[in-house]
Amino acid sequence: MSHRSRSGGWAKRRASGRTNPAVVFAALGDPTRLALVTKLCGQRPYSISQLTRGSKLTRQAITKHLRVLESAGIVHGVRAGRESRFEFDPLPMEGVKRYLDLVSEQWDQALSRLMAFVEE
Repeated sequence: MSHRSRSGGWAKRRASGRTNPAVVFAALGDPTRLALVTKLCGQRPYSISQLTRGSKLTRQAITKHLRVLESAGIVHGVRAGRESRFEFDPLPMEGVKRYLDLVSEQWDQALSRLMAFVEE
């Protein structure tokens, strides 16, 4: 059984630990892709057939959504014989969390300054 990564870019992003948060937000901006990520967070790889099961979408539609997620680094595909299995990569989400924490801190500081100004 041959195991080979489908996305050379994934390994580079993984090594650098950097993914543009805007790319991740754009990829997650679709309900179908959010549902796929939720399913893939189960800590085991899924084939396209398994991800299609129970869905009204075709294999081609699921594949298209997986490619968007893969290009954002959120999932990666691994060839196992004749089928591809996709698994979740938490690294881009950690970068998004750091970004959201930074924005949250900035808002907290702005609100504190506003409160101090109003109370004067």
